[in-house]
Amino acid sequence: MASSYGKPVMIHCCGSSSWAFEDFIEMGIRAVDTLQPEAADMDPACLARKYGGRLAFHGCISTAKLAVMTPEAVVQNVAETLETMMPHHGYCLAPTHYLQDNTPVENVIAMYQTAHKLGRYGK
Repeated sequence: MASSYGKPVMIHCCGSSSWAFEDFIEMGIRAVDTLQPEAADMDPACLARKYGGRLAFHGCISTAKLAVMTPEAVVQNVAETLETMMPHHGYCLAPTHYLQDNTPVENVIAMYQTAHKLGRYGK
């Protein structure tokens, strides 16, 4: 209904959901939330190549990994994710789900500072 009024539509789906992306596109869905990179068939580079320009993606920063990485590893992960996803347009960097209470504050800060520095507004 929203697409019939010219409004963009985003769908939330968890886990390995790329099998449905062509159907989503056909239905008029233009964005997928959330992109879980550790799920089967959800490799960001493959998704960007296959669906970039046809679907926008929201997510891709693993909350499970964010809780255990060092701040330096977070910076590297975010930089690599942006490098992979940004050229295909339609990417919103975000954690895959809500941040967990065991996520170090330093990692959250590193994620957002890196996104700010290297993302659209940082360039």
